[in-house]
This record gives sequence, structure tokens and C-alpha cells, in this order.
Amino acid sequence: MIKPVRALVALVSVLGLIVLAACQSSATPQAGQSAGSGGSSAFPVTIQHAFGATTIEKKPTRVVTWGFGSTDAALALGVVPVAIPQQTYGADKEGLLPWIKQKLTQLNAKTPAILPNPSGSDDVPFEEITRARPDLILANYSGITKQQYETLSKIAPTVAYPDKPWATPWRDVVTTVGEALGQSAEAEKLVADTDRTIKDKAAAYPQLKGKTVAAVWDVGGTFYVYKDSDPRVQFLTDLGLVNAPSVDRLAPDDENFYYTLSYEKTSSLTSDVLVVYADDQKGIDTFLSKPYAKSMQQVKAGHVAPVVGPAFVAAVSPPTVLSLPWGIDGYLKALSKSVNG
Repeated sequence: MIKPVRALVALVSVLGLIVLAACQSSATPQAGQSAGSGGSSAFPVTIQHAFGATTIEKKPTRVVTWGFGSTDAALALGVVPVAIPQQTYGADKEGLLPWIKQKLTQLNAKTPAILPNPSGSDDVPFEEITRARPDLILANYSGITKQQYETLSKIAPTVAYPDKPWATPWRDVVTTVGEALGQSAEAEKLVADTDRTIKDKAAAYPQLKGKTVAAVWDVGGTFYVYKDSDPRVQFLTDLGLVNAPSVDRLAPDDENFYYTLSYEKTSSLTSDVLVVYADDQKGIDTFLSKPYAKSMQQVKAGHVAPVVGPAFVAAVSPPTVLSLPWGIDGYLKALSKSVNG
């Protein structure tokens, strides 16, 4: 199973893809090529991030992605990377998430080289990335360290996350990738179109508006709670819900996007809706059967929204520009059902 701390990023099922990519081409785009209209006039461009600034002198043609979400953003903008990270949670045997595979099919593109990422490890496969001969590395939603960033920067210009590891909102992932690829206008339109999808879908569930929510994962003997700085919680608030005050009240004073809560304190985590992520129905059933779960106000009232199955969990926790439309319908149904008890 994906490592909880990092996966909880990639969390770390619902069909019906809503295609949001702005551009297509009748020709088959090769790895690194764009089906979009971004031109060389956008370059050079300098992007600020947690480790300084990266200048991209000319339009990249061989893009490598690392982490989560930047692959989705590049594909949604019509650019097929030459190498992408293996995903181990919710993915197929190749390491491809379903929405990534669907987008590659839509673009009539071959599968890029898959960079090994066993068990959601934070180890960066430098040799494999070097062999891909990139002229740009996108790691703007990842957990790379400063040392890893410096090593990657010796291979090619590298864009890291803007502030904290594993905490870049999907909109910022898209706009940063768009800027790096010389497609800022297309990226802004992609964000606007996706926001419109969220707004239109959420409008069909007015009962969610203003309801407080806490998002948790009980796995491996540890109870994880996600803070409002985490993109998965931001997605819930985009749908009209409000981060529960108890989430902030119980949180330690640190910069992590999550915290762990002792089972003795779970009853203090109150909210109108409790979102619970789990690998399978057995995981949900096991959680609901525990004394500490039964002590929770949401469980007693039946206000639990289970998000079950690796692909579904990965799609909404946290979302990407491609996974969001893939999972939003099922998410809204689960949330609505929990409000109704």
C-alpha cells in the first residue's frame, strides 16, 4: 500500500471522463511535443519556487515530470512528457493512473518512459531521468529535497514546488506547468474550464453548502487528519463545504499538511461530514467497527462519506486537472449521502 505520509498525497469507482484539454491534433504528438499553440516568444521565463528560481531559456521539447499532478497538467495542455513517474496507488501494472491512460489514448500518444517509484518512495531515480535527456524537469508538486533539487538541476532546469512539499494546489500546478511550457494562456483557460465544471457539478448538491467537513484516513494503526492547507481539503471547500473548526483546534502548531490524532481524542474531531478514505470496503467496515470510531459524533449520526478504492481515492485526494473530472460525480454522491445520514 502506498506510504501514508507521502501518499496521502496520491491517495493516496467513478467513470465518465470530462475532457478538459484545450488542444488536440490530428497528428500523433511524440513525447515532449505539444499539441497546443505555445510559442517561443514566451521565453526566456523565470519561475520562483521553494529553492530559488529557475530560468527556462527556450521552449522545452523533452519534458520529464516527477511527483504528482504535473504529468496531468502537461498532458492536459497537449504536451506528452518523455518520462513520467510510476504511480503505485490506483494505477495499472504499467504504473499509469486511469485518467493518464485515457488522456494518452485521446492524444493518440505512446506511453512515455516510466520512472521507477516503488511504493511511493521519495527516492529520485536520477540515472533514469538522465537517460531521458530532458530539457525541463517539472517537480512542482513533489517532495524533493534541496539536495535532490540541486542534483536534478545539473541534469536540466528543474521547477520545484512553490512553498511546501506535497502541498501545491492543483490550480497552481497547472499554471506553473503552463508557464514553464510557454502556454500560460492555455493553462489559465484550462483552470477556468475546470473551475466551471466544479461549480456546475456542485450546484446540483446545494445541501453540501456550508457543511463542516473533516477528512481522515485510519490506516496501519494511525489516524491521519488533513488540514486546510492540503489540496484534498481545498477540493472539499471548492465543493461548498467548510473545514471543520475542530480540525484546526486539534492540530499541532507545525507546517505539515496533515497530523495524527490519538484514538483517545477522535471523539473531539466533530463535523457535519466525516470523509474517510480506504483501500476497500473492508477498511471502511473495520474502521466503523472500532470503539474509537463509534465514539465519534459523525459515525453515530451516519454522517460518514466513504471514499473507497485506490483509483477513486487517488482521483480526489488530492485531485489533479485530469483526475478531478474523473472522480467528481462519485465524490459528490458520497458527500450528499453522508449529509442525509
